[in-house]
Parts: sequence; structure tokens; C-alpha cells
Amino acid sequence: MRSWSRPLALEGTCVALLDQMELPGRVVVLAVRPEVDGGRYPIKRVIGDTLAIEVDAVADGHDLVRAMLLDRAPGQTAWRETELVLGADDVWRAQITLATLGRHAYTAIAWVDAWASWRRGLERKLAAGVDVRVELADGARLVERVDPEAAKALRAGSIETAMSPGLAAAMRAAPDRSRTSRYRRDLEVVVERELAGSSAWYELFPRSARGDGVHGTLRDAESRLPYIAELGFDIVYLPPIHPIGDAFRKGPDNSPTAGPGDPGSPWAIGNKEGGHTAVHPALGTLDDFDRFVAAARAHHLEVALDIAFQASPDHPWVTEHPSWFVHRSDGSIQYAENPPKKYQDVYPFDFESADWQALWAALRDVFMFWCERGVRVFRVDNPHTKPIPFWEWCIGEIQARYPDAIFLAEAFTRPKLMYALAKGGFSQSYTYFTWRTTKWELETYARDLAAVTDFFRPNFWPTTPDIFPEQLETGGRPVFVQRLILAATLASNYGIYGPSYELGEHARRHGVEELAQNEKYQVRAWDLDRPESLRHVIARLNRIRRAQPALRKGSPRFVATDNELLLAYTRSAPNAPTVLVVVNLDPSHTHRGFLTLDLGALGIPPDHAFQVNDLLGGARYTWRGARNFVELDPQQMPAHIFELRPYTRTEHDFEYFL
Repeated sequence: MRSWSRPLALEGTCVALLDQMELPGRVVVLAVRPEVDGGRYPIKRVIGDTLAIEVDAVADGHDLVRAMLLDRAPGQTAWRETELVLGADDVWRAQITLATLGRHAYTAIAWVDAWASWRRGLERKLAAGVDVRVELADGARLVERVDPEAAKALRAGSIETAMSPGLAAAMRAAPDRSRTSRYRRDLEVVVERELAGSSAWYELFPRSARGDGVHGTLRDAESRLPYIAELGFDIVYLPPIHPIGDAFRKGPDNSPTAGPGDPGSPWAIGNKEGGHTAVHPALGTLDDFDRFVAAARAHHLEVALDIAFQASPDHPWVTEHPSWFVHRSDGSIQYAENPPKKYQDVYPFDFESADWQALWAALRDVFMFWCERGVRVFRVDNPHTKPIPFWEWCIGEIQARYPDAIFLAEAFTRPKLMYALAKGGFSQSYTYFTWRTTKWELETYARDLAAVTDFFRPNFWPTTPDIFPEQLETGGRPVFVQRLILAATLASNYGIYGPSYELGEHARRHGVEELAQNEKYQVRAWDLDRPESLRHVIARLNRIRRAQPALRKGSPRFVATDNELLLAYTRSAPNAPTVLVVVNLDPSHTHRGFLTLDLGALGIPPDHAFQVNDLLGGARYTWRGARNFVELDPQQMPAHIFELRPYTRTEHDFEYFL
């Protein structure tokens, strides 16, 4: 005869043996949100954020349930408890404020509230006129451990004691949690600085900082900092500043042969003067770099360094650690390729070499070296060509020591690979924004990104030194302004490659999606005072971003328009005005049309007037109702950035707006 105390053996199924189980609690905690990939990866937030948690928890029957959110700050061992509040459909909710950088843990517990269930049942029976002497005796057993005197009174039939607010408070403060159920795993949230969630980047080649075509230094780049600060950027990003290899050095526009004065690509890192922890002698010294970082800080700028894990054939590691590189069957080291492109001046690392642990540690220590010199922001070159487990380990190691470190992934690759890098620790990522130009493309892409905000923070760049899209070649100044505004208002993080972008440089190499006279391969001369410069537009746009919390939080909500060349969207933040952006996507022609606002979502009564202040142009308009008219001439300004304000009246009956 079968013993039913043990379950049947089921192939591929993990079933606990009944005689080895403890009696489980009756509540099942089904889900905790937000959660990424079943809790395998942490979610992301910035310091000061309110983290809203939802928990699905149910119990059989009709007994009442209590649930708690547990959270634990970095470095703490004890859990903090926050009562979860029951909403509709067995969804429980709570909010916590994230006040510490680093990895926080959170989970949920729940149990059947025997006291509250008993009390509710008693109230119903009293209302029905039922004899409750047995119920009072049952209640006495529940309260015995908390208040023996109250238990004695209940056994004596005291309904007054049973209904006492004091007893209810005592029982709620000391619940019976002996059969508490806990969510299946503890989840994590990585809390980073505000700069990780909202930032404006300016890319600068120090070697072109003199402005006259002569190789510049970090001291020359220091003289550019007031200009970059005036433009309103948060971060000045430097391409690699290390010694550049001589072997196979590239000439202008990536030509395979360099002349005697050609500086080579900064991404061909390393020569006899050092590698990833050295400064190119033509730029200066480590002391000059420290001075640059301090000067940037004085201008309220942070320095971001480009970290490219690859080596010139002249890098010291090539001879010191040859096993860190891939060797071909003929004994030569494999250089980088992206057929038909060949990069003979760059050797990739072999992350799976026999000596991989030493390689991984050395690469981690590159970040640590620059962190010790005050750098906390890194733009990482081509991280999608290195193993994701390496990044998860490396970034975890760095942020454990420097929780304020921020990492931007330069990964123009498949979406899920970009998402995997974000899950593995990258704070921000480059995106496909550069190639999204039509209304449908922009709306669809923004909605796709809004679905992954728990772990992926997009950073929009109109161009980079590597990428120059075709539309900018022919669209003139209006398209440069249009793409700038889209980048800065569709995403909370954006950047430009300067001074190329503000000066409207648009000559492309034939057949290649790159600028001619590419600064990656040569020193450029820039005249920052050219009259056609966008510097004043950029400065105004960055001032608007800093003044409007809505442009630093959340995702865009698109607004219907009756013109396919007018793109409209709102951005909102708690306790701040809503911002409405309308962009003419045609750089050559004026477009007009009606847009239809969702007044309910904006909190505007349908019969109330409201004001829209154009933060770019300074004009003010009074609108009433959902449907309103706009017209944009791209030769004047291809966009409106409206601040929506409620309509009021002064005591003198003059109309004005807050």
C-alpha cells in the first residue's frame, strides 16, 4: 500500500517531501514589483527617489491579511518594515525614500491576521444579534500572549473589552507572525547619484583645444571649461588621454598610412610611455590632469573619461602579458576588425585567456586608478564586445568602493544586448536615437524605452565622432536645432560632440557615416565665435532643463496631432509644472496643425483656461480646451517648449498666470 506522506517522484520537478516540510503559512506572496528578470538583476533609481512597491499577496478563504515591505540600506543588517496598504485585486502598495547610495535590498512578507479576522467576525455576529460567548472565548486565546487581563475579561463575556480600541492597538502592534510567508527572494535596487538619472554631456578632444590646429594640452583644454560651463553642461567628456601607439598608426580620415605629424587615433592606446593609467606626454602630465579635474569642479562640471579596453601593438602589456591577447595560428596577435574595416592599430583583449583572472583584475584597476584621482564618470568604449559577466563583476567591484561612480555604455548594438549591459551595471547607454527621424520612429522608440526604465537609462546623442547621420548633411541649421531639442527633451540624459555640433559641421566622408576631417585622426582648429554657432540655443536649452524637473524625470507621453510632421509630447514630475514639447520634424518648411491634449491626465478642468509659456521664445499663449493650434517655422525655431500653468485672476481683475 502506497504511503501518501511522500509525493510521487516527478521527473524534472522539485517537490518537497511532506514529512520534511514545516507547516507553511496560508498567505502566498505571488509577486513583488518592480522586479527585473525574476530578481536576477537589480532595478535602478537615483538618490532621493521615492520607490513605489506593489505586492500581490493572497490567502485562501476570507480571513484578513497583513503585509509588510522590508527594505535594507547598504551596510545595514537589520530590515526596516513599512506597512503595505491593500488596494484592489489583492495588490498591496507602499513607498519608501531612497536616501543612500549603493545597493539596497527589498522584499515582502505577509501573514493571516487572526486577530483582525476574529474581530471582524465578532462585529458581524453582534450586528446580527447572535450569541457570541464562544467567539469571546476564542478571542481570549488570541490575546492571551499580549494581554492576559484582557483575555480573562473576554472569557468573562466582556464585549466592551473585545471592542476596546486599546486592545486593538496592542494586538496590531504585536501580531502573531509565527506563520509568516516571505517572497521567494530578496530583490535589489542600485541607488546612484542624480547625475546618473539626468545629465548633459559635452565631448571635447583636448588636443584640439588650442583652436589653431596645433596640438593642444590639458592646460589648453582647461581654458575651454568656462565656455562649456556657460553652455550649461554637467559633464565634460574626454576621449582617451593615454599615449598613442606608433605601429600601424592611422592617418587623416582613417587612412592606413600616417605622416610624420599625424597624431593617430586616441583609441589606439599605449606605447613605451605607458598604457591605460598614463597621460599622453603631448597632453601633459598626471599633475596636469589633476589640475584639469579640479578646474572642472570649480566650474560645476564633472570630468568623464573614455575607457577603451584595447591596446596598441606598442602597449606595454603586449610584451609583459602576451597571453592577454588572442594569437592566430601563425603566432601573430589578432587585431580588431569590422569587415571591411581593419584596425591594425588596435589589439582586443582575450577575456577568456588562461590568465583571465589577472587580466580582469588589471582592467578593474584601471577604473580604480582614475577613481583615486577624482574621476567618477566613465564612458566605456564598445562594452558589447566584452563579456557581460566581466562588466557585472567589474562595475560591482568599483561601485562597492565608489558608489558614486557612473558608467555610460557606448553600445550601438542589438537591443537585448544593450539591455543586458544595463542589467549588468551600466548606469546609462547610447541609443538608436541618432537614426530615428520620423514621427512614428520616434514615438515607437520612446515607448520601447519607457517599458525598460527600471533598468535602462537612455542617453541621446545627435552625433558622435564615429557617427554622422545623413539628414544633418543637408538639413542646415534647422535640423541641428531640431535634433538638439529632441535629444535634450525626449531623454533625461543627452550629449553632443563639440565644438563640431554647435558649429554645424556637416561635411561627410564619401560613402561613410562619419564627418570628413575626422577629429579622431587629426587635430582640428575651431572658431567658437562663429556667428552661426548654436551656443546660445544650447545654453538656453540647458537652462530650461535645469529649471524644469519634468525634463529630468520620467518618460514622454505623446500628444495627438493632425500633422505627421508635428511631434508633440509632455513630460511630468511630482509637484512641478508639466512641460509640453512640440517639434517640427521638417527642417525646410513651416508646419501648422492642431494638437489634442489629455486634459484629465494633466489635471486641467475641460472648461478652464490655462497658459502655455514658451520657454524657448518667451511668448505666452492662453489656451482653453483640449484642442489647440500651433505653427512652427524651422528657420526661426523648429520647436516650442511650453510650460503649462494654471489660470488665475488678480484681485484687480487683471488676468495673469502663475
